[in-house]
Amino acid sequence: MTDDAVHSETLDTELQRDDLQDALAHTWKTEPGFWGALTTVDHKIIGRRYIFTAFLFLVLGGVLALAMRLQLAQPEGRMIGPDRFNQIFTMHGANMMFLFAVPVMEAMGVYLVPLMVGTRNIAFPRLNAFSYWIYLAGGLLLWIAFALDMGPDVGWFAYVPLSGPQFGAGKRSDIWAQMITFTELSALAVAVEIVVTVFKQRAPGMSLERIPLFVWSMLVTSFLVIMAMPAIMVASTSLILDRLVGTHFFNPAEGGDVLLWQHLFWFFGHPEVYIIFLPAVGMVSTLVATFARRPAFGYLALVMAVVATGILAFGLWVHHMFVTGLPRLGESFFTASSMAIAIPAGIQIFCWIATLWDGRPVFTTPLLFVIGFIVTFVIGGLTGVMVASVPFDTQVHDTYFVVAHFHYVLIGGAVFPLLGAVYYWFPKITGRMMSERLGRWAFWLIFVGFHLTFFPMHILGLEGMPRRIYTYQPDLPWHGLNLFISISAGILALGFLIFFIDAIISARSGPPAGDNPWDAPTLEWATASPPPAYNFTQIPVVDSANPLWDQAGVLNVASGLRTNRREIVVTTITTAQPQARESSPRNSIWPLLAAIATTVMLIWSIFSPWAVVWGSIPVAITLIGWFWPTGAPEDNA
Repeated sequence: MTDDAVHSETLDTELQRDDLQDALAHTWKTEPGFWGALTTVDHKIIGRRYIFTAFLFLVLGGVLALAMRLQLAQPEGRMIGPDRFNQIFTMHGANMMFLFAVPVMEAMGVYLVPLMVGTRNIAFPRLNAFSYWIYLAGGLLLWIAFALDMGPDVGWFAYVPLSGPQFGAGKRSDIWAQMITFTELSALAVAVEIVVTVFKQRAPGMSLERIPLFVWSMLVTSFLVIMAMPAIMVASTSLILDRLVGTHFFNPAEGGDVLLWQHLFWFFGHPEVYIIFLPAVGMVSTLVATFARRPAFGYLALVMAVVATGILAFGLWVHHMFVTGLPRLGESFFTASSMAIAIPAGIQIFCWIATLWDGRPVFTTPLLFVIGFIVTFVIGGLTGVMVASVPFDTQVHDTYFVVAHFHYVLIGGAVFPLLGAVYYWFPKITGRMMSERLGRWAFWLIFVGFHLTFFPMHILGLEGMPRRIYTYQPDLPWHGLNLFISISAGILALGFLIFFIDAIISARSGPPAGDNPWDAPTLEWATASPPPAYNFTQIPVVDSANPLWDQAGVLNVASGLRTNRREIVVTTITTAQPQARESSPRNSIWPLLAAIATTVMLIWSIFSPWAVVWGSIPVAITLIGWFWPTGAPEDNA
């Protein structure tokens, strides 16, 4: 074949590819303008909304934390009164746990999992849109109530009887309980979507041993959500029934039990820590492999450690209740479980160290955050083993030692990897790179500020300073450390400020990233950055866990999917062999309308139980519209 013939064939192939991309872009597009924003079911757009909204709640929660630190910087502080302080620490905890930590991790999964498994959209995309609107409504409910001086004031765990009808006057506890309903409904919807996407929409050839480690972590996390979050929804619903219609689930005088609340809450509450942590370890495994320039050491060990952590997470909740007078034999079991969960965590840390040791690490900003995570999480894990001991926990329970441990585990174990992941996947989402110089400044200020802020809290706890107090006497030995912590919190806040400035500037004017700026091995980098509406021109076929490294480019095949309607490839669960061609729902306004109807019903029910009866009518109408047949199969999904 002559050079002219080769050149002509290449041009024909490019023209065919351009025509295919144009057809796919038309089929999968989101309409421009306000209407398109309200009706889109594109997982990337919804994922970006989730991420942006979650980080907005992070900022608001951080402002509340700074307000608490200003109040506690001096003894007998007068800046915030006791009632407002109760609202602030409750809002801070509820906001960070329910509106930031869990949603932002699921948001990363919503955006990345379909790209990493090589499909064109997430499973149940209309449910995905509905989940975001419900999440947003729950966040707005909580913050509007706080602005109206109706913010919850019973701690982020809302222990009864304090939150019950006898002591929780007004609607503050009801607002907390309904916020739980909003956020857990949203989280359950996303969990179902991710499970189905991972099991049934993987690219051909992506068998179980080739699934990216971040996808494994999101899969296990989703199962944790499905199994743990119904417990807190049952608890919050029971609390509302006690308060609104006079039931007695938590009233001992009428046969109820206040400890039932703690069992229900912490059966969810401790797995929730791992719902936040497991996506973070998937991020770490991904970043370590990319920047060590070699596949992750111990792939099977890392996967099994994530699965083992998910299983063991359900055997730990009673270590939050060691001072409630439970049988000593039961406490011994939960002590053993709490210590055993350190084993899979240790396996993962050694695998990451081995990957870096045997690789050629490139110490960019994402990897710095990973190293900061390893150092910080090890400290948090060690204090976790300490509070798993009943005698020690009895001494430090409800002191600032527990506050320090909790933040070491959650900020060190989740936020550090998350920030590294933002720097890593930012070019995939925006097509632009973040600043390496500002990134290093942000890392060091956050790392140093974090340890200077929270490590002294261990000492405060050992000196007897209790949690959730709004002031203290000047003759107590806590003044110096509290002032030091408050100043250090300013350093931590400055680091986050630089991070957000970097993200905003880079999104607008950062240097173009190219399709794969990190030379990463996983499928999300096999398409353009940012990805087109249809993700992949052709469905990729893989034969490796690191296809962009091990294959000579990602192999593409004509998948048989039509271009004039939205379709995805359905594959088998274990070996990911093509099984069927399935339609994917088009854009629709009905998820938003269903979310509005659900929001009205849930908020109305705070004031009247009849809202559940009459409010269910518009909910049913919107669901009928959602699923009403329109003739085209893809419109009926």
